Amino acid sequence: MEPLYWVIGYILFLNVYLYWIMGKDKESARRNTARIPERHIFLFSALGGAVGTYMAMYHFRHKTKHRSFKIGIPAIIIIQSILVILLVGALN
Repeated sequence: MEPLYWVIGYILFLNVYLYWIMGKDKESARRNTARIPERHIFLFSALGGAVGTYMAMYHFRHKTKHRSFKIGIPAIIIIQSILVILLVGALN
């Protein structure tokens, strides 16, 4: 299997995972039970799941008032987009 398929699968998996994690954390916040650490969310967002985090933020209305998330997640998406553009340019 081509490495590109592995990369696409990895990115897809991370984004679905982060989307699910944000939903679980919102539910935990409502029930006042154990929460997902923000550093966990940021770490996996930085590793490729930022789009899933961003989508979940607004779908679940979760972490949208946290400045670190309102600025940090879009910043990660921009940085990752630039890296992808540079990588694609370097491969051509």
